[in-house]
Amino acid sequence: MPELPEVETTCRGIAPHIIDRQVVAVIIREARLRWPISGHLERSLTGARFLGVRRRAKYILIDTDRGTLMIHLGMSGSLRIMPATAPALFHDHVDIVLDDHLCLRYHDPRRFGSMHWLEGVSHPLLDSLGPEPLSPSFSGDYLYHHSRKRRIPVKQFIMDGKVVVGVGNIYANEALFMSGIHPKRASGRVAAVRYESLVGAIKEVLANAIEQGGTTLRDFVGGDGQPGYFAQKLRVYGRQGKPCRVCDTKLREIRQGGRSTVFCSVCQR
Repeated sequence: MPELPEVETTCRGIAPHIIDRQVVAVIIREARLRWPISGHLERSLTGARFLGVRRRAKYILIDTDRGTLMIHLGMSGSLRIMPATAPALFHDHVDIVLDDHLCLRYHDPRRFGSMHWLEGVSHPLLDSLGPEPLSPSFSGDYLYHHSRKRRIPVKQFIMDGKVVVGVGNIYANEALFMSGIHPKRASGRVAAVRYESLVGAIKEVLANAIEQGGTTLRDFVGGDGQPGYFAQKLRVYGRQGKPCRVCDTKLREIRQGGRSTVFCSVCQR
């Protein structure tokens, strides 16, 4: 599933190609995504001019002179810039054709993504989200304050989008290892100084992943069709049974919330 760095990579990849361009056509081959694409989106978007591209959590927000197109890539979605005349593949569900004969093409084999048209600044999918992890408002004090008296394991706590957005499974594994915190430790029992270290690790691992273009584990590619390379730098995720890069102890794997958690029993107390 594309996580925050992959979504940020997509935003940065498509922005130079679509800003100041006008939409001349919207071709919807398959409207049955996670939520059906409304015909209102096609009518509103055709003729609009793209003004900017931004990200909120894992949502891509493309601002126009009429409103905002909100896209979620789901589990297998991708957005790519390509010639409008390029033949569509089976899972190429939507083309947004631009006035320079290029198109923004949405590809999604599992159809868990979504497209919504926003005419205001609010939407139910955005309203309850926590702060951005790379923003100044996300701090050790913030996490410490919100974790008091909570028994939920710290890994699941930092993956809760109402607490902080965009800390997906891969990056939660990596940040907990970097800060030396056991993933099963109750979030309410993590000290303030440890949360300060964890926040620093989250910011570092996400920034590094964005710089590397995201993490390619299955089929993620950026807006230019190129894969991300952060997977080459993973310290624990996907390395279960292999030696820890710090102490050589064999890395362990457990399941938390239906997701894989890999950690070092020596480095993470």
